Amino acid sequence: MNINGKTALITGGAHRIGRAITLELASKGANVIINYHNSENMAEQTVTEANKYNVKAMAIQADVSNTNAVINMFTKSQNELGPVQILINSASIFKKTPLPLNTTHNWDEVTNTLIKGAFNCANEASKHMLSTGSGNIINIVDIMAWIPRSGYAAHAVGKSALMGMTRQLAVDLAPHVRVNAVAPGPVLAPNDYSQETKDKIASRTLLKRWGKPEDVSKAVSFLIESDYITGEYITVDGGERYGK
Repeated sequence: MNINGKTALITGGAHRIGRAITLELASKGANVIINYHNSENMAEQTVTEANKYNVKAMAIQADVSNTNAVINMFTKSQNELGPVQILINSASIFKKTPLPLNTTHNWDEVTNTLIKGAFNCANEASKHMLSTGSGNIINIVDIMAWIPRSGYAAHAVGKSALMGMTRQLAVDLAPHVRVNAVAPGPVLAPNDYSQETKDKIASRTLLKRWGKPEDVSKAVSFLIESDYITGEYITVDGGERYGK
C-alpha cells in the first residue's frame, strides 16, 4: 500500500512509540488521526508536528475499550478525513500486576486496553476497509508476548492475545485487508529508569544499546508498504531475545 494520501488512525498516537509512528506516516504523506485517552496536550502537540508535513491531522479523544466511543471516533474520522485505510493499534497501559492479585483494577485496565481496545478498533476499521476493498492494520505488541516478565502478568497476557488477534484478523479479513504486528524491545526507556537500569538493559541486547522509537515506526511503514506480507510480525529489539 502506498501510504501517501491515505488516512491513518493511530491509537495512543500522542506520545512515545505511538507519536513516532504518527509522525512517520505523516512524513510519508498520510493524513493522521491521533487517538488519545487522557493526553490532550500531547495529542495537540503531535497534531502541530504532523501538520508540518502538509497533511491533515486531528486529535480525537476516546477510551478504546469503550465500544460506543470507538464507533463515534470512526464516524467522526470518516466525516472529517474519509474512511480509515490504515489502523495502528498502539494504545497500551503499562502497570504492574503481580500474581496473585488482591484487586483486579490494574488487570482490567491493562487488558481492556490491549485486547478489547484493539478488537474494538480493528472491528470497526475493518468494516470500512472491506467496503472499499483494501486496508492495513498493524498491532504493536512486544517481546513479553513470548517472554513473560515477573510482575507484569496483565501486560504479557494482553500482548500475547494481541499477537493471536493479529493472526486471526489476517485470516478473517483476507484477501483485501492485511494485518501484521511489530514487537518493540528496548527502544524508549520510561522516565523513571536510572542510568544504571538503562545500561543493564542495553547490555542484554546483542547490539549493546537502546533503539529509538523511529526504529519501530520504520518497521511499521515497511509492513504497510509490503503488499505480500500478512499475519506476520517484526521484532525490533536489538537482539534482546538472544542476549545474555
